[in-house]
Amino acid sequence: MAIEGLSINLATVRKQYDMKQAVDACLKQGITAIAPWRDQVHAIGLSEAARVVADNGLRVTGLCRGGMFPAADAEGRRAAIDDNKRAIDEAAALNADCLVLVVGGLPEGSKDIVHAREMVSDGIAAILPHARASGVPIAIEPLHPMYAADRACVNTMEQALDICDLLGEGIGVAVDVYHVWWDPKLDQQIARAGAGGRILAHHICDWLVPTTDLLLDRGMMGDGVIDLKRIRRTIEAAGFHGPQEVEIFSAENWWKRPGEEVISTCAERFLTVC
Repeated sequence: MAIEGLSINLATVRKQYDMKQAVDACLKQGITAIAPWRDQVHAIGLSEAARVVADNGLRVTGLCRGGMFPAADAEGRRAAIDDNKRAIDEAAALNADCLVLVVGGLPEGSKDIVHAREMVSDGIAAILPHARASGVPIAIEPLHPMYAADRACVNTMEQALDICDLLGEGIGVAVDVYHVWWDPKLDQQIARAGAGGRILAHHICDWLVPTTDLLLDRGMMGDGVIDLKRIRRTIEAAGFHGPQEVEIFSAENWWKRPGEEVISTCAERFLTVC
């Protein structure tokens, strides 16, 4: 029996499966939407990954990840732009709904977050023509402020949407509840994103209390404090009805469990708490 509206981000089972194995495990649970990471695609080869997607009639709700634009010198910035263009080509080959961007933090030795954000905007502007020509929407994923220095200097929906408004068509946002659930402007900014047709993805997990590792201790839906149903209602009211994509990094819990158990739990929690 197919489970409509659920996608599994393959980071959730990256320690248990390669991409082909993860697809097989998802299909056994009736899940026909996935979001692979580029290293998982590279491990089996892009042509094989595209074949797996096509042969199984899968929806790819996003390819993770592009971004990482800020760099200490022009050579580093050019290298990031070139890599993002390759990521766009990979997303196109997989017929992905979007390429998800984790935009990057401060360059080594820098304390200038304003300039880092300018480099992000400039980097996205440089890849947008290629993305538009390839038919691949670009999704900025704002990350929790705890990642501002090393992973993403775009930390709120408002910041991400300001970039979208500046750069025009072909760009939107990935709404990851782990990163934005706390934002007092969240409802307002989801409505803003929806009005512009800029919601491209919806990622779900939960925020545990206590959280023992800010990167690798995400919770299974229902085990933490995020009001997942309320956020989903807000997203749907804004016009997005695409899949909810489970993305869980869990070094000491879910990555140590059998992959079949993880995916079946994702399916059960999606049906009961999301």
